Amino acid sequence: MFQNAQQGKISPYAIRFSVLVAVKHTCQFCIKIQQMGQVFNFNDELSGKIVLVTGGTKGTGRAIAERLVNAGATVIITARNPPEPPNEKLHFIPADLRQSAGTQRVVSHVLQAFGRLDILVNNLGSSQTQGGGFTTLTDEDWETTIHTNLLAPVRLDRGFLPQMVERGQGVIIHIASIQGRLPLYDSTLPYAAAKAGLINYSKNLSNEVSPKGVRVLTVSPGWIQTDGATGMMNEIAERTGVTVEEAVQQVMKSLGGIPIGRPAQPEEVAELVGFLVSPRANYLTGTEYVIDGGTIPTI
Repeated sequence: MFQNAQQGKISPYAIRFSVLVAVKHTCQFCIKIQQMGQVFNFNDELSGKIVLVTGGTKGTGRAIAERLVNAGATVIITARNPPEPPNEKLHFIPADLRQSAGTQRVVSHVLQAFGRLDILVNNLGSSQTQGGGFTTLTDEDWETTIHTNLLAPVRLDRGFLPQMVERGQGVIIHIASIQGRLPLYDSTLPYAAAKAGLINYSKNLSNEVSPKGVRVLTVSPGWIQTDGATGMMNEIAERTGVTVEEAVQQVMKSLGGIPIGRPAQPEEVAELVGFLVSPRANYLTGTEYVIDGGTIPTI
């Protein structure tokens, strides 16, 4: 409720919206707000959208790709190796995104075949450095990790942003990691540094392109129970002589514990991404969304 300065009357908020309606000249604004109260069909809300998911052949990337297909989008995935098992609903482009030529190939292929890109999910990321801390790391370790986790998204953004800006619409998602703020220095120092850079870059990019109609968001997962993570648990169990369950507990302990008591499932991360790229999230940009089961202990 508020006081109408011209009429001396108390007027209610507009129905369903916290919009103050005082005098006649506000009506156009109110109509615009009411038009935003559209009804979304979650199963078809991305119909007509062209989407690229990097690293989309397995794990979290595949879960994201399949989630967006189910929302009605045309989804392209890219990786060095084809998906197993194949999914005929996903358009596959083989490419090594660690190399500039690989990103250029993907950009050219997508724009030539589909004419545009509406949503880019930069999911590709990995850490293959050995344990032992800083002194064990080589220039190649640093360069490969940074090219994979930071420069690949930068190059793809550079390739697809111009046509998004020209059309005044688009969504870019950067999949980072809680290691951007909670690094494990023993074995993933370059990965953590690259993801921290990705989070910072994503925020800065959003400030530049959001006024031009392109939303940019970061999703930072904690530990995800992918097939790769399961293989790692089996390897730790075999190497150290513990059970797989004990290996899982060891990893959670190294993270400082996961209050929810388990790693995330790829589908849970995919569901968050599915919401963020949808019309339901049209006012969200420039924000990092952490999905870690409470792992990060600070606010």
